[in-house]
Amino acid sequence: MDELQKGALVRAVGQAIALRRAAAGLSQEKVAEALGISREAVSRMETGVAVPTVVRLAELAEIFECGIDELLTEASNRRIDQARNILDLLEELSDDKREMLMAVIRQLAGGLST
Repeated sequence: MDELQKGALVRAVGQAIALRRAAAGLSQEKVAEALGISREAVSRMETGVAVPTVVRLAELAEIFECGIDELLTEASNRRIDQARNILDLLEELSDDKREMLMAVIRQLAGGLST
């Protein structure tokens, strides 16, 4: 993994943290308080300026009530991780909405593959 890919991964993990925080209805201040760090430190993680440790990821996962793997796989550019994310999104939909979305995905994939 080159430096460009590493930077992209760190930013993607930060974005996953920010999305989970927002979905949990928490402010950066609340997360910072729960972690015992500054709001600026949370901001640096979310923007990819700072790389969270494995321990910090575990603490964040506990706060957001998700798995550590979810914070990482949501940020991954590996096809298998992306497929799992799509599966998670599809599971929340009714059969008719899922089929409609699959039709759109097929159309997009067909147009992008040429």
